[in-house]
Amino acid sequence: MKKRWHITYNAPVTLTFALFCALVLLTDSLLQHQLIPALFTAPGAPFDYHNPLNFLRLLTHVFGHADWNHLLGNLAFILLLGPLMEERYGSPMLALMMTATALVTGVINACLIPAGLLGASGIVFMLIVLASLSTIEKGEIPISFIFIIAIYLGRELGGGAKAANVATVAHIVGGLCGSLFGFMIAPKKRAAKKSGDEKTAAAKTTHSADEAKPQTNYEKLRERLRERQEQLRQTTGNAAQATRPAPSSADGETTVLGTLSL
Repeated sequence: MKKRWHITYNAPVTLTFALFCALVLLTDSLLQHQLIPALFTAPGAPFDYHNPLNFLRLLTHVFGHADWNHLLGNLAFILLLGPLMEERYGSPMLALMMTATALVTGVINACLIPAGLLGASGIVFMLIVLASLSTIEKGEIPISFIFIIAIYLGRELGGGAKAANVATVAHIVGGLCGSLFGFMIAPKKRAAKKSGDEKTAAAKTTHSADEAKPQTNYEKLRERLRERQEQLRQTTGNAAQATRPAPSSADGETTVLGTLSL
């Protein structure tokens, strides 16, 4: 029987993020580019605390992009690395990483950079650095991680990224977030292995306790059998004494029945 192929939503966090970014840009195009500046662009310094939308835009700026080239450039990395990291760390943890990266880049931009910020470039660099730390669980620092840090920091500090509303600080902060996540957060497989080892140790302890129990139960059963045998012996002795026959006249005793006169 042939195996049927079917489409799966294998990386819900990554795919949902990509689809929402595309939907935001499409809607913005239909609304004559009024949506992204209003809701999906992080404010610059100085931060206006009187506008409630500014607090929301500190997070939502990662969904806004300047144009389709900007979006497709980010999605190429996100759709490549996102599912791998989602499988490695789990969907909830990846969603938390992306949210933390968006918030940190938005806050730093609002405090230090006069221009607004939009785009998922910070998340892209977070995923790149996080993927380069794939062997950190073995107690090693991969040389690929060092190369990636050197290349992208040299590119950013050298002035290679000068696109409008794409701040270099977002890339650097995203890479730093990825570094922290890679060193501090254990992959899902390692956590599952640790949990499995703990369960195995608990099972061994339980097995050892169960091995000690039969000996105790055997002693109790042996004592009960001994008591039962003693009860049966006493019952048998009483029954034998009760069924013993009474002594007859042949034993030397005389019985007087009466006197006969003629």
